[in-house]
Amino acid sequence: MIEAGAHFCAMEKRLRLVRVASPLPPCLDDSGLPMIHTSRFAKGTSLLALFVLLALCGVWLAGSMLIAPTQHSVGLPPADLPAQAVVFADAAGQPVHGWFVDGAKGQGAVLLLHGVRADRRAMVHRARFLHAAGYAVLLIDFQAAGESPGEAVTFGYREAGDVKASLRYLHRRLPGERVGIIGTSMGGAATILAEPDMDADAVVLEQVYPTIRQATEDRLAIHLGPLGPSLAPLLLWTLHPHVGVDADQLRPIDHIGHLAMPKLLIVGDDDRDTTIAESHAMFDAATAPKSLWVVHGARHVDLYGYVGDPYRVRVLDFFDTWLRMDPPLAKKPQ
Repeated sequence: MIEAGAHFCAMEKRLRLVRVASPLPPCLDDSGLPMIHTSRFAKGTSLLALFVLLALCGVWLAGSMLIAPTQHSVGLPPADLPAQAVVFADAAGQPVHGWFVDGAKGQGAVLLLHGVRADRRAMVHRARFLHAAGYAVLLIDFQAAGESPGEAVTFGYREAGDVKASLRYLHRRLPGERVGIIGTSMGGAATILAEPDMDADAVVLEQVYPTIRQATEDRLAIHLGPLGPSLAPLLLWTLHPHVGVDADQLRPIDHIGHLAMPKLLIVGDDDRDTTIAESHAMFDAATAPKSLWVVHGARHVDLYGYVGDPYRVRVLDFFDTWLRMDPPLAKKPQ
């Protein structure tokens, strides 16, 4: 019995020595986990981090491209439009470049405001029929567009200052004249965001986005499909570091109700950049007097170019009513 016990103790001792002397299998790490799994996890984590970094760089570059200035020479006015080049300062002392077309005394004036990534030339066709009807006309390049200096496009935020400066210029040059505005897309957003210092007597707003978040989601859906809108928060995040503007500062729908003057909203029912539902929401948020014209089949395009003469007739009727009626109706909302 004693010999058997001694033999067992000797065997256990030898086993312990073997365990101590034998290294862990090469497929295990110090914690005893399979090294192949650890290696795959490390590679997967590195690839994920690289993907996230590349995605963030892509979003940052996309944001940079969207706000990039579009400055260039616009050349001379068209020969059939008796316009003169003008330059005046905004509130910060920066120059705003444009063309001024004189009109018949006492017949009113209209300020024309282009959309994003355009310049004053986009509004020349409207200037022609307004001038022919006797209106004075001012076409401008927004900051960071055409010949006006600027560091970045801000989708209506800084451009609102150009609207105010343009109205001051018109009132100084044409004292006593009533002034209207046609703002297309970003031009309409800048018009709305210029309140409460927006001294105009009647405004035409074409295809204006309710919020920059919705505008971004709509455009991402167009270009990237159903998953596109999920990238909107990342893209909008770049706004503040790029231009010092937050998405909450670009919500025309929160301001349109403060515009007391008569408003004509013109929208397209096939517009995917500013959907018909969003346009109806803008109209509902506006105060009277107001009217809505839905152009059937129109996308986010130049609506005058799309429908032609019906646009001219509708807009002239609107301005003739509100800029030339005597005596003028009150501009307070009903």
